[in-house]
Amino acid sequence: MAVSPQGAPSGKSGGKSAAKPAAKPTLDKDLEKLARTEEASLHFMQRLASPAFALVALVMAGLIGAGFMMGEPGAGVVVAAGIIAAYMAMNIGANDINNNMGPTVGAGALSMGVALGLAAIFEVAGALISGNNVVSTISDGLVDQAQLADPHVFIAIMISALAGAAVWVNIANMIRAPISTTHSIIGAVCGTAIAAAGPSAVQWLAVARIAGGWLITPLIAGVIAALLLYVVKETVIYRADKIAAAKAWVPMLVSTMAGSFATYLAVTLDGRPFTLTLSASLAIGVGVGVLVFAITRPLILRQAEGLENRNQSLRKLFRLPLIGAAVLLSFAHGANDISNAVGPVGAIVKTLSGASHGGDATVPMWVMVIGGFGISVGLVLFGPPLIRLVGEEITRLNPMRAFCVLLATALTVIAAISVGLPVSTTHISIGAVFGVGFFREWYTRNSARRVDYIKKKAGSAKLLPEHNPDEVRRRRLVRRSHVLTILAAWLITLPTAALISALVYLVLSPFII
Repeated sequence: MAVSPQGAPSGKSGGKSAAKPAAKPTLDKDLEKLARTEEASLHFMQRLASPAFALVALVMAGLIGAGFMMGEPGAGVVVAAGIIAAYMAMNIGANDINNNMGPTVGAGALSMGVALGLAAIFEVAGALISGNNVVSTISDGLVDQAQLADPHVFIAIMISALAGAAVWVNIANMIRAPISTTHSIIGAVCGTAIAAAGPSAVQWLAVARIAGGWLITPLIAGVIAALLLYVVKETVIYRADKIAAAKAWVPMLVSTMAGSFATYLAVTLDGRPFTLTLSASLAIGVGVGVLVFAITRPLILRQAEGLENRNQSLRKLFRLPLIGAAVLLSFAHGANDISNAVGPVGAIVKTLSGASHGGDATVPMWVMVIGGFGISVGLVLFGPPLIRLVGEEITRLNPMRAFCVLLATALTVIAAISVGLPVSTTHISIGAVFGVGFFREWYTRNSARRVDYIKKKAGSAKLLPEHNPDEVRRRRLVRRSHVLTILAAWLITLPTAALISALVYLVLSPFII
């Protein structure tokens, strides 16, 4: 008897019985339908899990606020502001985590889970240790309370700005747009202040100073990233013995990063609980750098044993400094962007307590805790999609390039924090990525060292493909299509946040004033 490809008997003798195996039993069909239904339900439940956890976190923020504000004047307003601040902080974590961990995960140095865990820990640390430096700029520096006859108007401005900015950042997260959360909150404060008391209520000199930071810091980050990548290429990648060069330079890069971070931390903690001069802070940084070099060098030497003389081996050696840079940036981001969430709450608490608007009151610690943990909750629950997006969005990254991006971003953000300037980490990070990408294009076309290295490796003096003008134009290493998209998102953020927040103010103000 012949057998068909499906395994069913064929031929005349197959007759009536041959058709039965081809038909699927009713029970199997029902089980398949149930399996598909269960799979769809599980996928749906997973999509609901993150919002459910976020809701629980918001309830906890409200309970924390209620516990600390019990019996205090205006407790209900402060608790409501704390819940909105937690909501804003979650959106900040979801939107800005790509700045910290996108290059690291994209370069393959960390898994998604480990990256999220490290980011969550150091975001909270940065917020609690150094966040107050920048919070005062948001809470005190944008609105002239002397122009407001009733302090409750100022409170309505702050709550409305916080809510409007949070809504806009949430929308941006849903459409996967890498916007500036700092732009959002500052635009929101300006929009609500204008809606409440006109343009004179806004401290335009403070806004201009902050806006100046938005313009110059991405350029600074791009230049620093390009210089770092230039050093790496010239001293390590295009050397005859890559491993020997990496043994010398990787520990230096790690120690430089650690020393800079220690100096920054010493400056940030100045006066808490003791006072340090700038020279003393620098001495601490140098000491930490030397110590880290002494610890790191033998580790790198041991890791380099037996590695082949190729770029793939360099990626292994650069993994440690890349992780260190990512951790440093997470700390800096927590310290800098905490102001976007809790600055308005601090201003509300300060106003209700009767403190002078020109005073120097400290934001309550429970407000800082809500902001720090809100950022961490947001990045863990909603951060992975944007991490994957930024890791591959603009230019291709490997561990060496990603290290340059993160270290340049961290150094720029840290410099801004040291002067209390609430810059945009998104702008800085993307500026660094563009700096690396455009530098790669320039270096490919103009580096004599690279040309000599490739010719020697190939054993040929023929013209390289990348020195053919047509080939150079074709092999662009930065995706130009994203430049206009990113710039458009940046440009509409401030006016959109201002408009949304002004509308929120018109709705909420009758219930607050």
